Amino acid sequence: MKLWVGLGNPGAQYAGNRHNIGFMAVERIAADHGFTPWRAKFHGLTSEGRLGPERVVLLKPGTFMNLSGQSVRAAADFHKVAPGDITVFHDELDLAPGRLRLKQGGGHAGHNGLRSIHAHLGTDAYARVRLGIGHPGHKDAVAAYVLHDFARADEGWLDDLMRGISDGAAALARGEGAAFQNAVALRMAPAAGRRRKDGAPAPADGASATAPEPAPRPDARPDPGPESGPESAAPPSPLQRLVDRFR
Repeated sequence: MKLWVGLGNPGAQYAGNRHNIGFMAVERIAADHGFTPWRAKFHGLTSEGRLGPERVVLLKPGTFMNLSGQSVRAAADFHKVAPGDITVFHDELDLAPGRLRLKQGGGHAGHNGLRSIHAHLGTDAYARVRLGIGHPGHKDAVAAYVLHDFARADEGWLDDLMRGISDGAAALARGEGAAFQNAVALRMAPAAGRRRKDGAPAPADGASATAPEPAPRPDARPDPGPESGPESAAPPSPLQRLVDRFR
């Protein structure tokens, strides 16, 4: 059995906050993979299901971020889940928005949710899925930044990130971290063969599909294109060839 914990703060007023991206991740997994309805348990909300042969319990602590460890410890004790089978999804200031990294063990880096889990489990041996939200630029602005909703401009990459996490969830449950991260990467930077919603091929190098075409050189002549009439395909007259020769 695996225990996957999404970190966030309970309540509708916090639902769209950057700090709640961990909640968003486990909610997406539950919705896409047919998990049970969320129910109150372990000082939070839980949902259960299977990803391949693996049984997974999803947990959203209802204790607020800085007391998350209380909920995690209660769920881990009840299900007899070892720290090595616990994975925590959380926001990460030190990663650019949309970036994702896996980490096994290590410090809490000042994250209050991880700090509480460390204290209640008595170990840092659990895994983390670090979900980049970017940094506001100054430490004094961090609290307001993480407790503020994602901007409308973030909606595209945020949805792609959630889709990628859901795509790779079964691989993560199998312990295949590289395959999980690859599933996310394919959503965030589609392969050359994938197509955009308008049917055009996606850029192979991950560049924006809406990037403007380079401006033509001043001396460049327009390409007549396949729909040009007969006149555009006619050879130049002797006078035109003479003019072109002395340009």
